[in-house]
Amino acid sequence: MSIDPVLEHMGNWWVGVLWVALFGGFLLFAPFYKKSGVKPKGAFLAFVVALALEMFGIPLSMYALSGVLGRALPDGVLWGHTLVAEVGLLGTNIAIFLYLIGATLIIAGWRAIYRDYWSKDRGQGYLVTSGIYRFIRHPQYTGFACFTIGMLLEWATLPMLIMLPFLAVIYFRLARREEADMRTEFGVAYDAYAARTGMFLPTKMFRNERTAPAGQLASERAVVDRAGR
Repeated sequence: MSIDPVLEHMGNWWVGVLWVALFGGFLLFAPFYKKSGVKPKGAFLAFVVALALEMFGIPLSMYALSGVLGRALPDGVLWGHTLVAEVGLLGTNIAIFLYLIGATLIIAGWRAIYRDYWSKDRGQGYLVTSGIYRFIRHPQYTGFACFTIGMLLEWATLPMLIMLPFLAVIYFRLARREEADMRTEFGVAYDAYAARTGMFLPTKMFRNERTAPAGQLASERAVVDRAGR
């Protein structure tokens, strides 16, 4: 008997709508340096819809590939909980952990961006280098990556696997474009900040603890303040 029978998920359209609405509402608060994230938000929402459609509606991947292969796919292979026959619900448990990490990164990033950068509309904004931004430059995109990887570990489907590399490229290019804008706005202060932080992962954290001089953050803020005058 299956741990979590896949057919019991099918036809629960209201759960699928709730799932999409939950993530859609969450996206409204996603932090961006520039308030022009329609394209990346739309791409992520399409990924969520692809999961909800096959997890709570109709297993289109299974039907399509079964027709091509001439035999039904086993539960856990592009329908149902990912590799459930081999690892049980391990993928789902890891996914829950990744969802929590992703939400934490996005919320922490949103708070810092709203408080310290978006406030520039009132003449008070500055380069955000504290909190989660002390370790990585794009915590919101790392958070989205945690969500997408978690969804694949929970319930991988063919459309999701196809969409994943496109989603990665969209967010990487957006991150690069935002960094170019930050260099234009903050100059050498942003260069110094980027030199000691990872783009998506805290890859430079331990090196910086050994090499970063005292008072560096205060010095960078002074540079930004002088540039804004």
